[in-house]
Parts: sequence; structure tokens; C-alpha cells
Amino acid sequence: MSPKSPQIPPTFGRARIVVLLASLLAALSAGTNYVRSYSPQLGSRLGLTHTQLNLIGLGGNVGVYISAPILGKIVDSRGPKSLLLSGFVLLLAGYSGIRLVYDAGLPENVTALSTAMFALLIACSFMTGVGGNGGLCAAINTTAKTFPDKVRGSTTGLVISGFGLSAFLFSAIAHLAFPGNTSSFLLLLSLGTSFPMLVGFIFVQPIPLPPSEAHHEYLDVDQAEADAASLAPGKQFLDIGPNIYGVKLWTSIDFWIPFISLSLLSGTGLMYINNIGSMAQALYVYSHKDRYSEVDASQWQAAQVSTISFMNFSGRVLIGLLADFIKSRLGLPRSTLLIVVASIILSSQIVAAYIENVRVLWRASALLGLGYGSMFSLYATLCIEWFGLPHFSENWGYLSLSPLFGGNIFSVAFGRNLDAHERPAESSYMPPPPGIPPRQCLDGLACYVDSLHLTIAACICALALSTWAVWRDRRKTLEIDQDGMYGRVPNVIWEEEEEES
Repeated sequence: MSPKSPQIPPTFGRARIVVLLASLLAALSAGTNYVRSYSPQLGSRLGLTHTQLNLIGLGGNVGVYISAPILGKIVDSRGPKSLLLSGFVLLLAGYSGIRLVYDAGLPENVTALSTAMFALLIACSFMTGVGGNGGLCAAINTTAKTFPDKVRGSTTGLVISGFGLSAFLFSAIAHLAFPGNTSSFLLLLSLGTSFPMLVGFIFVQPIPLPPSEAHHEYLDVDQAEADAASLAPGKQFLDIGPNIYGVKLWTSIDFWIPFISLSLLSGTGLMYINNIGSMAQALYVYSHKDRYSEVDASQWQAAQVSTISFMNFSGRVLIGLLADFIKSRLGLPRSTLLIVVASIILSSQIVAAYIENVRVLWRASALLGLGYGSMFSLYATLCIEWFGLPHFSENWGYLSLSPLFGGNIFSVAFGRNLDAHERPAESSYMPPPPGIPPRQCLDGLACYVDSLHLTIAACICALALSTWAVWRDRRKTLEIDQDGMYGRVPNVIWEEEEEES
């Protein structure tokens, strides 16, 4: 007689809620890569150009995306502990390093930062990107394995929403506690992002599902694998479903369709987020040439960041709830929402292309934040549905490489377009009063609207790809219904059942 299986906590019991809250805390500490409000002060104190500041920011972005497949494979095979511990070390070292360089400043009679110190800043930014992504990867993976399919979209969406709210949270704390003190802000980032990872190290651990919850069928069921699992000693739960990874993943058209569409949509979002300060500045200068205020300009820029961050958070929560609702209540595949997400991001670019007043730029920022946050939550959930849970984090890591392509291409295009419209103040048709930066485009919307036309075209392509993906997913569902496969559970013998018999 086999030994009694350990008692499995209920689906919404205290143990799972603790895991969910700890995962959310880790995610809240992981999204500070988008907190770049200290960049102007960093550049001013260290004599950095805008290009150098962008390269420092790029170091963080590369750290996030390029580490995703490696971290995903680690968490799939070894669990979340090592990622959370490394996240603590990398975030603490990264932000502390940036703070040390900032506090040291430039030596006397030196106007530019040395190459070695500039490289150190890029390396520190890279560490914060890898560390934050490690914490997020561990949190998402654990949540996905701890809650059943019927609420998986909602719970993973909630955790991912913490990543979107991170920038707003830390910016708000800094503004209230020590406004204008960049050194204290960097200290907050170093401690406030790293120590929650230690909390996660203690509490973030997958909890197996009850057998009744774990028994559900997807496509591509490997019956031999299911039978083998039923004979394995101590197998606590079985989540039968697709298990696509490796070569099979990379040769699947169902991987390349979301990869390309995600690249186009996330590239649009990254371009907008990385350059919203320049967009707000251009619109503000255009309507305030004779009464320019650096303080007011900064406030309008900060307002856009806060709007994007809050709507990013909201989108990540709402899309999870909506995805679970349309599947469980309406009988529609979650992929249907791909069309909705692409439409929201497309509308944000269309709206932005017609806004000429900085006071209403929040409308485009709100739409962009909503669509951008919804996008990542939805694609992560679909990654589980289409390719399976056993290698979810590894597969999601590969899918997460897509923003590197779209983000870099669109951001570079935006920068070149803006550079083409900038001109020295003395050569402009109306010389601006003192206070306006010496190289500043004075044409308002015309400074960057061509870049928005590019992203509008990209979003239309993404919308077409999303429609194709929904059609393919729906067709597979209908084929399975016709074959009578839904509701058919493999013949798995559980140890508890054996003991009772």
C-alpha cells in the first residue's frame, strides 16, 4: 500500500493567498526599470548627453529581455528561490552602484564622465534589469502553478499588474518623502526593490493543485506522459495539457504569429513610453514659447508617466478578469481579446497623432498604458494555454525577446525623426526666451508625428496578425469539439484512490 499523499491546501485557502500576495510584492519591486525620472538630474550632475542617458536606459531594457529565456528555464527546472535571491543581490548592487556614481559626481575641472564610469553605469542598469526580471519571472511562474486554469488569467494578471504599478509607486513615494532629492530616491530604489525579494524568497513557492482541479484537458495531450505520471511515486498533482518547447516551439506558426504581433505592439509601447517626456516637452514649448517654465514642463512630463503607469496596472488586472470571464461564461477563447488589445494600442497612436495641446495628451497616454499593460498579461496567459505549463517560463522568455526588435527599431526611428526637426534656438523663426533648451523643436506635434504614422501602420499589421491568431485558435477549438475530446479525462489512477480500493 502506497503512503498517504500529503494534504493539499484548498484552492483559495490561506496558503495560496500568502503565495499570491508575496508574488505581488515581488512584482511591485520588479518594474522599476521604467522609473527614469532621475535621468535629467543624473545627466546634469555627471555631464551626460541624452544619447548616453538613453544607452544607460537601454542597458536596463536589454537586461530585462535578454535574460528572460535563461531565467525562465531556471525557474521551470529549479523553482523560484534562486531567482529571488539573485534578484535581491542584483537590484541592491545595481541601484547602489548608480547612487555611488551620482553622489561622487565629477572631479574638479572635469566636464564629462570617464568611459570607465559610464560603462559602470550601463552595467549597473543592466543588473537592475536582470534582477527585476528574475523576481517577476519567479512570481508569475509560481502563481501560474499555484492556481487552477479557471482563475489563472486573473491571478497571473494581478501579479503582472504589480510590475506595471511599480514605476508609479516608487515615483509617488519619492515625491512625497523627499522631492527633488535624487540621492535619496536612488537609495529608496536600492532598498525598496531588493528586500522584498527576500520576502519572496521565504514565501513564494508553488503549491500543488487538488487532483480535481488539476484534471483538465487541453490540446496535444501526451497520453504516455499522463500514464507515466500516474505511476510515479509521490506525484501530487497532474496538469494535463500541451507541452511544446524547444525546436517544436520555434517551428510552430502559433509561436511566430504572437512573436511578431507582440514585437510590433510592444515596440509601439516602448517607443511611446521612452519618449513621452520629449513629446510632452515639444507640445508644452509650442504653446508656451513666451512663458516657458521648467517646473511646469517637468510636471506635465511626470503626469504622463503617472498616467501610463496607473493605466498599465489597471490593464493588467482587467484583462485577466475579462479573459477568465469570456472563457468560463461566454465560451469564447481567451485569444479573442488579442483583437481588443491591438485595437486599444492602435487607437492610442491615432489619438496621439491629433493631439496638439499638452493638457490633453493624457488621453493618448491612458489608452497606451491600458493597452500596453493588457498586452503583457494576455500574452502570458495565452503562452500557457497554447504551449503548456511545464515549460511556461522558458517559452515566455523566448516570446519576451520580441520587444527587443520592435522597441529598438521604433525608438531609434523616433529619435532620428526628432533630431531632424530640432534646430539651434538662434536659427528658429521665433527665438525662444531664456530657459528653453538650446536644441529644442518648436513645431509641437509636427516634431514627432511621422513616428506615430509609423507605429499606426505597425499596429494595423499587429491587428491583422491578432485576427489570424484568433481564427486559428477558434478553428482548433471547433475541431476538438467535433472530435468529442472536451471533457474526456485520461485514465489516471491516484494513490489515494488506490489506497481506498
